[in-house]
Amino acid sequence: MGPTQTESTWDTGLKLEAELTMLNTITLLKKFKTTLAGLTQDEVKKRHSKYGYNEPPKAKETHPIFQILRRFTEPLMIILLVVATVSLAMGQLMSAILVYGMAMVSVLLSFFQEYNAHQEAKKLSELVSTTATAIRNGRPHEINIRYLVPGDIVDLSAGDIVPADIRILSEKDVYINQAALTGESFPVEKTAEPLAANASSITAMANIAFMGSNVVSGTAIGLVVKTGAATQFGGLAAKVSGQAAQTSFDIGVNKFVILMIWFMVVLVLTIFAINTLLKGNPIEALLFSLAVAVGLTPEMLPMLITVNLSKSAHAMAKKNVIVKKLSAIQNFGAMDILCTDKTGTLTLGEVILEKHFDLGGRESEAVLLDAYLNSYFQTGLKNLLDKAILKHEHLSARVVNSHRKIDEVPFDFSRKMMSVAVENSGRQLLISKGAPEEVIKRCTKYEREGAVEVLAEAHHKLFLGAADKHRNDGFRVLALAYREFAPGKKNLFQG
Repeated sequence: MGPTQTESTWDTGLKLEAELTMLNTITLLKKFKTTLAGLTQDEVKKRHSKYGYNEPPKAKETHPIFQILRRFTEPLMIILLVVATVSLAMGQLMSAILVYGMAMVSVLLSFFQEYNAHQEAKKLSELVSTTATAIRNGRPHEINIRYLVPGDIVDLSAGDIVPADIRILSEKDVYINQAALTGESFPVEKTAEPLAANASSITAMANIAFMGSNVVSGTAIGLVVKTGAATQFGGLAAKVSGQAAQTSFDIGVNKFVILMIWFMVVLVLTIFAINTLLKGNPIEALLFSLAVAVGLTPEMLPMLITVNLSKSAHAMAKKNVIVKKLSAIQNFGAMDILCTDKTGTLTLGEVILEKHFDLGGRESEAVLLDAYLNSYFQTGLKNLLDKAILKHEHLSARVVNSHRKIDEVPFDFSRKMMSVAVENSGRQLLISKGAPEEVIKRCTKYEREGAVEVLAEAHHKLFLGAADKHRNDGFRVLALAYREFAPGKKNLFQG
């Protein structure tokens, strides 16, 4: 295929996509010369030749011969080659052959170990095939995402991975998790409406789904606007796919080699000067000094290092871990705690319940119990907040043994709330949780220190201000409300 879209940098691509956020569907389709029925096969072939495959840029592979030669340029190898050459010049043929042999064994052993690991990693990546539903010639087709091109119409639904940078054309309650790009713990809502102003960041682009994110809920139809290296994910991949930095092991070995070279230079020059002064024969003094240098060189060191690292790599292979670079073994073994970072936000991938308080700001076990009842009895997928609440297992016995579920209303993206109805000793309760703004505007009363009072407009502002304060402190705020019904009422969600 032809060249990929490497001409778009990360920042330039962001500006181009920001311009697309303000266009309506008709203008977008004209701009990309496509329709809602999708592209024809002939047009797809033309765009393939223009844009290339829809895959992140990969590091350029070096020919095996050059990989082997590059290993001979390492400082320790250069010393061995110099020592072997000096030995050969001094007539010590056997010594020279041994040193040359050890250098060759060390280089070939490390090369084959890393080469085989790289090939195994390639085979594993080839086994993974991600597909997308693209509309072509008016019909849906399940195709490998690498064959998508700008102008393709893509159908997205819950569970799908977004296969390219896509401008949403129509949607139904679609929420997308884009943590891989932004580090956000929670899914974000996407819309098909054009934005009124030019978006300045990824998080502000509410009508674009980015490659590498995944659909949590809802459905959407989208237009592929960027593929491959031109996507935001591709730009990020290009930044991290360059030459790998030296490991601490490489740095340590190089420092040792430099120290050894300085020591040898000083010692050889000193011995040469002393022998020349004492014996008056510079040639003989030089040969003796070089012989001392050969004796000081740890000829076995490179081979011992390679053998030990290879043994560690084989041990890791038995645990189904592929080591692509031998020197990484030392770094791996030196770790006490491994922390991984996505895009600047270091997260555990979980939420911890820090506070559960009433409207007076005091810790409330009753609030925690209501939250536990709601999360425990709700059906369907439990989100991070539910899991955090359900970790308070000391409430489990009280909930399971004394409460019975009557009914529920699942989470709704228009209500932004979910509710469950439970019964406890003839007492019927409707417990709802959701965004503070949505919960408070549905309430007419509030409970404080056991007393129930009328909820006035001033209270709305006061409570929402308290919620905003906690949000600004980095907390995720969830509001709870309840309503008690008379025993025997059949439908708690009416009236």
